Amino acid sequence: MDECVASQRGGVVVRPLGERPFCSIVIPSYQEEDHIESVVRAAAAQHYPPELIEIFVVDGRSTDRTREIVRRLAAEDPRIQLLDNPDRIQSAAMNIAIKRSRGEVIVRMDAHAEYDPGYVAASVAALRRTGALNVGGAARPRARTRFQRALCAALMSPVGVGNSAYRDPSREGFVESVWNGSFRREAFELAGLYDPAARTNEDAELNQRIIERGGSVYLSRDIIVYYYPRSSLGALFRQYFSYGMGRARTLLRRGKLLSVRPMLPFMWLCGLVALTAASLIDARALPMLEAAVLVYMLATFVEAVRVTPRKDLFLAPLVAAIFPVMHAAHGLGFAAGLVKHAGSSVREPEPERLAAR
Repeated sequence: MDECVASQRGGVVVRPLGERPFCSIVIPSYQEEDHIESVVRAAAAQHYPPELIEIFVVDGRSTDRTREIVRRLAAEDPRIQLLDNPDRIQSAAMNIAIKRSRGEVIVRMDAHAEYDPGYVAASVAALRRTGALNVGGAARPRARTRFQRALCAALMSPVGVGNSAYRDPSREGFVESVWNGSFRREAFELAGLYDPAARTNEDAELNQRIIERGGSVYLSRDIIVYYYPRSSLGALFRQYFSYGMGRARTLLRRGKLLSVRPMLPFMWLCGLVALTAASLIDARALPMLEAAVLVYMLATFVEAVRVTPRKDLFLAPLVAAIFPVMHAAHGLGFAAGLVKHAGSSVREPEPERLAAR
C-alpha cells in the first residue's frame, strides 16, 4: 500500500512491484574492447538472483574485438546476448534491447563505468520504495590521470555542472534526471522509448517526458556507480559541445526545459558576446567587458581552489581552466543546436510507446 501512495507523487499510480522482479540489463557498446568484458562481468556478478537477470550487449557494429569478447562471454553465460545496432547511437541501442526485453525493470549500464555488486538490488529497492518510474545513483567520477583528477574536482562543483543533482553523491530525492537509470517497464509504456534520433542528452530528454506525463525520477544514495571522465581538454570540449546541442534539441522538441540550469552557459556566452560587440561600437562599454571577464576569472579561480583536494592543490589552475572550457563548449553547442534543429526537430514524430503487456 505504501508504494501505491508514493507513486502518486508524480500523478501516476503504478501497480506494486514485486520484491524480486525480473531485470533486463542493457549495455550499449561501440569499439569497447578495453572495457566491455569488465562491465559485462559486473552485470553478471550482481548480488541478485541470477535466474532473474538477462543481459543485452547492443553493439554498433564495432570493428575491434568488442563483439568477439561478448560472444565468448555469452558462450560462458547464456543470460548474455549480443544484439546488433546498425544505427550505432546509444538511444537506438536502448530501444532495440527494450523491445526484446522480458524484464519488469530495465537497467541501463554504461561500458565506461564500474558498478557496485549491489547496483541492481539497490535500484529495485528504490523503485519499490519510491514509486518512481526511473531511479539512479550519482555519477561518481574516478581518475587515472592528472587531468582527470582536475576534472573530477570541477565536476563536483556547482560552477562546473550548474548544481546538477545527479552529480551529488550526498543527494537523495526526486530529481529532474539521473545518469543512465533503472526503469520500470511502465515508463516506456507511458512516456515512450528513447528518442531514436537523439545522439546526446537522450537520458535527460526521456526523463523530461516521464515527468511531463505524470511519472517521477528518483536519485538514491544507495545506488553506487563510478565512471572515468574525459582525459583531455579537447575531448572535454567536444563532449560538452555535444551536450549543448542535445539540450537545444530537447528544448525545441519539447518546447521547454525542466529548469533554466542547462541554458546558463548559453546565456553567459550571449552576455559576453553582447558586451564584446558593445565595446567595439562604443569604447565606454569596454570597462564593463573587462570587469565582467575579471570577475569571472576571479570567481572560477576561487572556486577551483575551494573544490580541489588539499593534497592536489597544485591542480587548482588546471581546474580553473576547465571551467571556461565546459561553459564555452556547452554554450556554443547550445547555439549550434538551436540553428541546426530549428524547425526540423519539432516535425519529427514522438518516440513510439512500448506496448503494454
